[in-house]
Amino acid sequence: MCGITGWISYDRDLRNETVTVDAMTETMACRGPDARGTWIEGPAALGHRRLAIIDLPGGRQPMTTTTPEGAVTLVYSGEAYNFTELRRELTGLGHRFSTDSDTEVVLRAYLAWGEAVAERLSGMYAFAIWDGRHDKLVMIRDRMGIKPFYYYPTADGVLFGSEPKAILANPLATARVCLDGLRELFAMVKTPGHAVWDGMYEVEPGTVLTLDRKGLHRGVYWRLETRPHLDDCATSVATVRSLLEDIVRRQLVADVPRCTLLSGGLDSSAMTALAARQLGEQGEKVRSFAVDFVGQTDNFVADELRGTPDTPFVHDVAQASDTEHQDIVLDAQSLADLDVRARVIRARDLPMGFGDMDSSLLLLFQAIREHSTVALSGESADEVFGGYLQFFDEEARRADAFPWLVQFSRHFGDDAALLRTDLTDALDLESYIADSYRTAVTDIRRLDGESDFEYRMRQMSHLHLTRFVRILLDRKDRTSMAVGLEVRVPYCDHRLVEYVYNTPWALKSFDGREKSLLREATADLIPKSVYDRVKSPYPSTQDPKYALALQEHVRDLLARPDHPVFDLVDRERVDRAAHRDTPQITQASRRGLERTLDLALWLDLYSPEVSLS
Repeated sequence: MCGITGWISYDRDLRNETVTVDAMTETMACRGPDARGTWIEGPAALGHRRLAIIDLPGGRQPMTTTTPEGAVTLVYSGEAYNFTELRRELTGLGHRFSTDSDTEVVLRAYLAWGEAVAERLSGMYAFAIWDGRHDKLVMIRDRMGIKPFYYYPTADGVLFGSEPKAILANPLATARVCLDGLRELFAMVKTPGHAVWDGMYEVEPGTVLTLDRKGLHRGVYWRLETRPHLDDCATSVATVRSLLEDIVRRQLVADVPRCTLLSGGLDSSAMTALAARQLGEQGEKVRSFAVDFVGQTDNFVADELRGTPDTPFVHDVAQASDTEHQDIVLDAQSLADLDVRARVIRARDLPMGFGDMDSSLLLLFQAIREHSTVALSGESADEVFGGYLQFFDEEARRADAFPWLVQFSRHFGDDAALLRTDLTDALDLESYIADSYRTAVTDIRRLDGESDFEYRMRQMSHLHLTRFVRILLDRKDRTSMAVGLEVRVPYCDHRLVEYVYNTPWALKSFDGREKSLLREATADLIPKSVYDRVKSPYPSTQDPKYALALQEHVRDLLARPDHPVFDLVDRERVDRAAHRDTPQITQASRRGLERTLDLALWLDLYSPEVSLS
């Protein structure tokens, strides 16, 4: 795992711009604490920060190979889980390797197959290749968008980076956010390609983007497609199990300490159990980590989202799979700490967070990094197998809208409730979301003979896999890489995604419960308590001291009436929320306080130009 950046400028010699290239590269230091490198030749400059995972002595980047027609240079972030097979195939074609890294396999695969290399890779990756033979840049992102990748067109080329901060370090990029960017911040719809920052874009998942002297060219090498599913229930369950066995085995490959993120839910428990069995065959134990909060288990209060605390189920799995387990227990003061909140915003480059769930995630990853460099996560299983409440909610099923927004508004209220009225009028989020939804469902193909209900469930699945999951994948990647931890997501393997997406809802929920296929496929591995457990989201603290700390921080902010945050939020509404009695602090009002603090810190950290016209 690494951080990449670069600058292509056809009208200048970038050897005169080393200071800027170095500055862009250094913004990625958190993603790659082990090594740094830059490569500059004429119009092309590439920067890389390395987190060494495979072939620790080798694999340094930028990696260059010289051909008679010119140099071909790669900066690469991620992992290609099928690199061993590709290396064998390339060796048969006459290629010779000087390292054992997957990076060199990707570079030589490009030499062999050109841009079609994208179709041969299986994994999570974002990489850029400067092909000096043709004076062109090739940018490729993985199918599901696990690894982030941004670009910023310029008058004579492009800037790119794993994160916006790398691009914003170049004087050609302006830190500006316009109305459409603010809409994206508050709509929670994740428009493909949208980067919030004005003039900046994402390389979309499953896409090859090339730049030459004629401009930018986009090609799609993968999209989620509708296909008939002919397997019966037993075969579907067996296929899911077979795929998971192979996926976990591949994603355990590393030359550094590995672990699993364990929540006690079905997703992480099944993954941990599979990893424990496979490593056990090699005489190794899995390390597992879970987040918890001081007093949470003893004082837990069930609500509509979370019916049970995680810790008892976590310990059941740790005992059943004989893992080396550790609970990371956090207190309210740490979760509310403004320095921690600022680190989250710096990691994300935007105030798009999930409040204490983001703070706890950063602190969890920070603690894990003291022991492991690679962690396997259960992220995206809910999107793949249909685990969220909205999949079973009649209102969400009937709604002509993004289904998660139905649940979100019910539990957390209006995410823009504390914004100034003139701003909410200008944003017109209702129209923005409606337009986004219509665009999102346009290309979802219906099978011949598919019932209205099955087609609606296909739509819901597609929306989660192409919109909602990208919010969570970005959160997971950016937060983990802020502390130099590589998080792998087995449930995002495109083979599993394609197979389960096309499985009819009647099979996905054949026992009337969420994630039926996954539960049955791993029933022999997980404790009965986990098998029977109802879906519970990532945990959130229930400690009232957290809300009190938020109010105190917001009151301090209110004492600075000239702060630019009050150009965005309604000061009187914020004041009422900051002085509300503790029993009246709901999830919605708590979230409003969190969003206000996030916006204020973002304005302090980035000093963006915010244009409301």
